Amino acid sequence: MLRRKYLAAFVAAVLAAVEFAACGEQVSTLKGNAPEVMMDPTGEQATQTAPDEFKVRFETSAGAFVIDVTRDWSPRGADRFYSLIRIGFYDDQRFFRVLPNFVVQWGMSGDPEVTAAWQTARIKDDPVKESNVPGTITFAKTNAPNSRTTQLFINLGDNSANLDGQGFAPFGRVVEGMEVVGSFNAEYGSTPSTNQATIAERGNEFLNKNFPNLDYIVTAKIVE
Repeated sequence: MLRRKYLAAFVAAVLAAVEFAACGEQVSTLKGNAPEVMMDPTGEQATQTAPDEFKVRFETSAGAFVIDVTRDWSPRGADRFYSLIRIGFYDDQRFFRVLPNFVVQWGMSGDPEVTAAWQTARIKDDPVKESNVPGTITFAKTNAPNSRTTQLFINLGDNSANLDGQGFAPFGRVVEGMEVVGSFNAEYGSTPSTNQATIAERGNEFLNKNFPNLDYIVTAKIVE
């Protein structure tokens, strides 16, 4: 019953609000032109092809975790993730939905201008090759075809029976620090995610004021 409740809330949220994009206040230090890069979803740096396999290390307010990406699982998803990581896109983002034994989700910007730029930067769907089992990472989407943009979630429970058939295609998995992912503050549950329009308009200012205890990403970088 609890899993069904979480699933209903999850699906309702992704259907009610189109995905928005993400960046953080630290990105202005990247290469001296990161804000311009993030404002151009069609630019060369934002549309890179990912390696066949790569790792990303997330430093967060609760500790670090590492994602191992296999491009063959979801090529378009892996390419988008790789490109966003390379431009510092997820730095300083809040984990705005944390539901124990279900998902932890993020991918909305602290900067409303960047959110607006990426709002319609959708990628085509990939076939679901791997299941949404604990530790896998997947792009969120609406029920419309080809609606993935920037929002992500990590499965905290086995959601394969519910999400695989809906077209949620994992592109990687947590290989280090799953205990960190499982420790993110869950006191707000799905409440922040029901305010996605306001998050898009006000960014981290809104989240910091109304949900001050959310855990957040400090940096997310490719492991060379």
